[in-house]
Amino acid sequence: MKAVEVYLPQDVDKSFIVFREEGNYFPAPWHYHPHYEFVLVTRSTGRRMVGDHIGYFDTDDLVFMGSMLPHVWVNDPVYLQEKSLDRADALVIHFTEDFLGNGFMNIPEMAGFRRVLKLSERGLALRGKTRSRLNRIIKKMPAMSGLERLSSLLIIFDIMSRTKEYDFLASPMFVQNFQYSSSDRFRKISGYIMENFNKDISLSEIASVANMGVTTFCNFFREQFRVTFVEYLTTVRIGHACKLLVDEDRRSVVEIAYECGYNNLANFNKQFKKLKKMTPTDYRKALEIRWR
Repeated sequence: MKAVEVYLPQDVDKSFIVFREEGNYFPAPWHYHPHYEFVLVTRSTGRRMVGDHIGYFDTDDLVFMGSMLPHVWVNDPVYLQEKSLDRADALVIHFTEDFLGNGFMNIPEMAGFRRVLKLSERGLALRGKTRSRLNRIIKKMPAMSGLERLSSLLIIFDIMSRTKEYDFLASPMFVQNFQYSSSDRFRKISGYIMENFNKDISLSEIASVANMGVTTFCNFFREQFRVTFVEYLTTVRIGHACKLLVDEDRRSVVEIAYECGYNNLANFNKQFKKLKKMTPTDYRKALEIRWR
């Protein structure tokens, strides 16, 4: 399925967008845009697809997505019926990196949130107390005055910069061209993983690429990527598998498993289900559904 580029209309007297999406269902197609985006579902259930991630949403689900990351929210069938009495409702915030000027995101106070912007290139599903705090703020924003709305957004930035209560959505493979850091060390590590993920990569091997000892590398990797090296490598492999599952050549699951670096089909299925909450076969079937 081909993603389309879409934009929300912006008032000329506002620097960013706060928009209520309401109706029988969410009408946006599989799409992307240059804006960063918060999506808070205030009413409805269904599936959301962010990059190569397929998950389920319910009331109070909150996701933060980076620029140009394809996504779509698809309501459950009850909302799509012509005479349905069920209504869908969501609050959406759109902003660009330079919405307060070219240099705003580079001021010292924004250092923590700049890191979040990089993380958001995979999409972040908020959870726990962080989600509750952000939801309370976002639900009040449509009725706020301009300056109050802006100050609330900055509070959201501050909360986001200090929390660890989120889950990544899209896999690293889906967004393999993203730049998490400008350091040569990061580029070498990321590049090596992307070129060799279908092979066995030992900790000593990848540590030598970074010119580090194994223990130092493990600590560095977890600090930068928020997961262990093994966990990251698994998400890269499963992300590539997701791409192959929807390719037109229709390779078998066994062929895909081997191409992604798995010599054991049972282990591949186990790791895939752990990350995607469904089997490879079910994932392929889910993507064949017509997204509305």
